[in-house]
Amino acid sequence: MELGIGIGWRPEIAHEVEALAGIDWVEAVAENLCADHLPDSLVRLRERGVTVVPHGVALGLGGADRPDPDRLASLAARVELLGAPLVTEHIAFVRAGGPLTASPRLEAGHLLPVPRTWDALDVLCENVRIAQDSLPVPLALENIAALISWPDEELTEGQFLAELVERTGVRLLIDVANLHTNHVNLGQDPAKALDELPVEAIAYVHVAGGVERNGVWHDTHAHPVTAPVLEVLAELRSRVDPPGVLLERDDAFPPGGELADELDAIRATLRAAAGPAAPEAPAAPEDPEAPAHRKGPRGARPAARDEHRPPGATAATATATRDRTAVAQTALLSALVAGTPAPAGFDPVRLRVQSRALAAKRADVVAKVAPELPEIFGDGYRAAFLAYAGVRPMAGGYRRDALDFAEHVLVVDGPADPVARRALTHWWQDRSGALPPGRATRLIRAARAVLLGR
Repeated sequence: MELGIGIGWRPEIAHEVEALAGIDWVEAVAENLCADHLPDSLVRLRERGVTVVPHGVALGLGGADRPDPDRLASLAARVELLGAPLVTEHIAFVRAGGPLTASPRLEAGHLLPVPRTWDALDVLCENVRIAQDSLPVPLALENIAALISWPDEELTEGQFLAELVERTGVRLLIDVANLHTNHVNLGQDPAKALDELPVEAIAYVHVAGGVERNGVWHDTHAHPVTAPVLEVLAELRSRVDPPGVLLERDDAFPPGGELADELDAIRATLRAAAGPAAPEAPAAPEDPEAPAHRKGPRGARPAARDEHRPPGATAATATATRDRTAVAQTALLSALVAGTPAPAGFDPVRLRVQSRALAAKRADVVAKVAPELPEIFGDGYRAAFLAYAGVRPMAGGYRRDALDFAEHVLVVDGPADPVARRALTHWWQDRSGALPPGRATRLIRAARAVLLGR
């Protein structure tokens, strides 16, 4: 299916996106949409014939647990609401712990890399099949950016993706900015990854900006697209004509004119890289026995697995594989968010970088979902939240994290300013109680705030 040129739809730039010329489709973060109605902007775009693709971030298909049925049902509902032709997610894990390890559940609040091992691949493939059976349209999975790498990996990124496609028929969402990120941070060659992966499985491509600090590339989605990222896009276009290419921007949104300029740069890169010697990839044969929603091209296989690891694991070995994966992912996530020792083989310096990045992301997202908190704390918000994050791993979603942060601060010492402390207390009570405060209570509080000069 041809998508064309698109942009990530975000509420902050909804008007700018609607005004952009030459936009064929948009992508919306699935978890930010209600299951029963759409924002007016997306309704207008759909009425104009603009395709909307939901992009999930919370399934954690690379995690040791099987996909949560409720999350899958929620994602499927958004697919149906949008009338989307496909749905996308990530090759990542986002949580660990719980029953498989008899330990507290931990949430990363971000996408973390899975090890490119046969164990991790077995778990991922089973999870992908479960997801495919629960979703009404084809699924495409995105390669992620990483600050850290796992020790003792057995496959390259291209080989890992090729084997995933071969086993499941899943489509690929290739993020060229993430390939560049992994080149800077992990020394992985983007061209080699593109050579090894089955390009005919590409559903579409992401392009995004980032920034380098102290030799580490941060995939921020809050900076302009750089020339090296466009060079990776050109490498990909020289191999295949992707069905769709999309510009992502998630923060520090520029004016619409700057977004238009970035889209023009993407178009120019695609035109220049195509050339007369860049034919479209031939269609690959599909698995005739696969369900319709799971059909996809057969990709090139990586080197054969070791003889002692034959394909077709029994139920017992599959369970053992999940258990090993659960222990390894829990140890890593615990080191990143709970301060436990670094697992053997990991670079402690890079783990600290990743740990700080996770805490910073928590602070930023909580500030978005609960904007009253930065207002109450003023300039002290970030320091207060990072101090909290250092001793309290996230165990639920970001809204739960905001409540836990407020409760933690109130129990420990609370803001020194008594007015701020009262405001934080009321904010927490309003959102943690069984019922919201009544109209009379709200009026009294508003009047009190006026009298106190707030």
